[in-house]
Amino acid sequence: MDIIIESTLHTLKKSQYLLDNLDDDILGNTSVSPYNSSIGSHLRHILDFYDCILNIKDTYIDLTARRRDHKIETCCNSAKDYLLSLMDKLAHLDENLDKTVRVIDDLGLGKTEILYTLSALLAQANSHTIHHYAIINYILDRLGIIMNDNDFGYNPTTPKQTAH
Repeated sequence: MDIIIESTLHTLKKSQYLLDNLDDDILGNTSVSPYNSSIGSHLRHILDFYDCILNIKDTYIDLTARRRDHKIETCCNSAKDYLLSLMDKLAHLDENLDKTVRVIDDLGLGKTEILYTLSALLAQANSHTIHHYAIINYILDRLGIIMNDNDFGYNPTTPKQTAH
């Protein structure tokens, strides 16, 4: 298995662990300011990003064509089903990861087309996932929930603090 796919699946398994340890009320809780986003909305956003990549049409990927299914944000079982489906598709992805793909995205000034390799886009998606895990970790902290994973939300290149 390609290292990018393996790394992506390793990162996404943290979503499975999270969903296995939350309930629907916590998943959909929007009480944490200042943005009042939920853990579920961040997980749905992460998974929608991968869904767009996996719905590649020839050499086109439209990151603005996300599903945005509200049930993924509020129901752990629906989120887990979506996650596992995407992980299975990633594990069986038979695309050439070095091929050039045309990615449609909106960077703030309207839709634009960007050339990537599929592997570069998957690497970006993995970093994007970790970034959202950090936000989820802030929400968990404010809700008084401890994630028993010291790497959750930390980029692998982040220096570890050492005990003094």
